[in-house]
Amino acid sequence: MIAPSILSADFARLADAADSVTGADWLHVDVMDGHFVPNLTIGLPVVKSLRAATELPLDCHLMIEDPDRWAPGYAEAGAANVTIHVEAAKDAVQSARAIRSAGALAGLSVKPGTPLEPYLEILREFDTLLVMTVEPGFGGQEFIAEVLPKVRLARDEVRAGHLRLYVEVDGGIAPDTIEAAAEAGADVFVAGSAVFGAADPARAVEALRKQARASMSV
Repeated sequence: MIAPSILSADFARLADAADSVTGADWLHVDVMDGHFVPNLTIGLPVVKSLRAATELPLDCHLMIEDPDRWAPGYAEAGAANVTIHVEAAKDAVQSARAIRSAGALAGLSVKPGTPLEPYLEILREFDTLLVMTVEPGFGGQEFIAEVLPKVRLARDEVRAGHLRLYVEVDGGIAPDTIEAAAEAGADVFVAGSAVFGAADPARAVEALRKQARASMSV
């Protein structure tokens, strides 16, 4: 599944950006508060407007402090998947349950330097694991291949039947990195500049999907 990130789109034309990638699976929305990460992007009002402007499922990635308080509101606004950071959550399991109760899939994200092993048990409460392949906070960063063992670990747990979830990667996903992420076991790929920086975003989505599928079948 390909999830173009509107962080790399023109913020003055977000509805048009969504229209340009209607063949995508999810539309990735990076919510940043200027506290948990140094950047400040968009919040719930923009998500509500996007929900009304596109039929694409919204994949909301909350890079914010106190996600336990705010995450259910994004689900209530119609997001399909709401992801919180384990580093910011006070009670990740309770947040997951609140997100699900509000009608969305629940996601858990880990920064590049955060080990996955301590959280394998609570992942049973989640539908998505988002492995950051860059430091959260800014688009256009270089892919960190050293985090791929976390993707492999998650995929191994899924294959063994211990977990049932999407394994998502976010950061630096482009034609020269998506194959490594797919081979490691990712099945959802967030791509920003590789899609919205292309002359034809829809064609870029399909090209990335084709690459990922080919690598996953190897």
